[in-house]
Amino acid sequence: MISTGLVAIGYDFGVGAAGTAWLVSVLYLASAVAQPVLGRLADGVGPRRVFLGGLLVVVASGLVGALAPGFGWLLVSRLLLGIGTSAAYPAAMAVLRAESARLGRPTPRPVLGRLSFAALGSAAVGPTLGGLLTATAGWRGIFAVNVPVALLAYGSALRWIPKDAPGKERAGRGSAAGVGRERAEGGGRAGALDPLGILLFTGALSCLLVFLLDLRHPMWWLLAPALLLAAVLTRWQLRHPSPFIDLRMLGANHALARTYLRHGLSYLVVYCVMYGFTQWLEEERGYSSLHTGLVMLPMSLAALACSLIGARTKGIRAPLTVAAVLLAVGSALLLGTTGATPLVVLLLAGACFGIPQGLMGTGNQAAVQQYAPADAIGAAAGLQRTAQYLGAITASGLIGLAYGQRADDRGLHLMAAVGGALALALIVMTVTDRALRTRITRTADAGTDTAGTTANTGTDTTGSTAHTGAERHNSHDRHRS
Repeated sequence: MISTGLVAIGYDFGVGAAGTAWLVSVLYLASAVAQPVLGRLADGVGPRRVFLGGLLVVVASGLVGALAPGFGWLLVSRLLLGIGTSAAYPAAMAVLRAESARLGRPTPRPVLGRLSFAALGSAAVGPTLGGLLTATAGWRGIFAVNVPVALLAYGSALRWIPKDAPGKERAGRGSAAGVGRERAEGGGRAGALDPLGILLFTGALSCLLVFLLDLRHPMWWLLAPALLLAAVLTRWQLRHPSPFIDLRMLGANHALARTYLRHGLSYLVVYCVMYGFTQWLEEERGYSSLHTGLVMLPMSLAALACSLIGARTKGIRAPLTVAAVLLAVGSALLLGTTGATPLVVLLLAGACFGIPQGLMGTGNQAAVQQYAPADAIGAAAGLQRTAQYLGAITASGLIGLAYGQRADDRGLHLMAAVGGALALALIVMTVTDRALRTRITRTADAGTDTAGTTANTGTDTTGSTAHTGAERHNSHDRHRS
């Protein structure tokens, strides 16, 4: 919703496009940190408790934003919103993994598709609803509407989400999933927090964020503390028994690490369009907030429909390849777009960015389900969203560099050129990723990845023995190489 209210907020508080970009960035900064933290809590104390607590924070964010007397209070509201909403996705993935363990079968792809459909459904309604609220109730309505929505979600969660299992039972499921050896070797513990790791990650990311948001006048000195904090973070994560970001697991689990990289780069391109294109439509094209929301609606509906289509595919590489190709086509269309471009071309360009959202959402989500350690699915899902939000933060910096104080054709073309280059890189990354060539399914009770084999044998058809956790994936990647 905020994408169609940025211009109105900027006018009311005398803030330019580079300044209002902070409303986007502060939410994603909070989310990038909170997603893996709340995912780990969901693994440890239970996803239902974490989800309900997050909704209460969302209610607080709506009240703060609706009553904000100044621009700073809007930043506080978005910060709270980023923390509160971060509970949803990792909690949902943890619930699905728990059900898989209880039923003794993997989570069906259509179920993952419906989860993606829910997220993209809200995104489909968001720009249009935001434009309607801004045009009728003012931009404060964008913040106020989160209160009844969060309360409705809270009541629904109390009614339908299964109560959290006792801690010992959740630990038992993790052992049954074949991760006992992995945790014994890595020393990790589901639900355990790493406060110092969280602070180091937040500090490094904050320095990088401030640097990215003013690329027109870069503060190069910020790179020094960012690199220093990143180095200290890396050393600490490698030594800590329950690290905030499990670098050893990512170093061994190449397929999961590539999934994060692919997801982050994809959404860097998408967020440039979601926020940069809407501002261009209002300031260069002269559309109202409501008209901008309507122009963005086909993009959102395409994302919504393709999330269901992607859920019905059996592989991962094909839909991800199609998504990357469409991102390149959409970027090419925007590269030639001006204030006089026909509306049909703008709608077509929007669809080229909407379809990939649905395909990427279900494809990468399925990859995380397959490759993540069984007893840490919440934290792994949180890291997937962290990668997505790092892409959003970078997109905010690019928007600030391209537009400055006003969105124009030249800035749009700069973003389109960067998006096209990244899309081509994504095509190469996806096509050459050998881990995506074989359809892999994980049995919930054994936690074993099989490529056309039965779960009880634990043996890959190529002859390599399946290992558990990170060691298994490392061996799998070495064998394919």
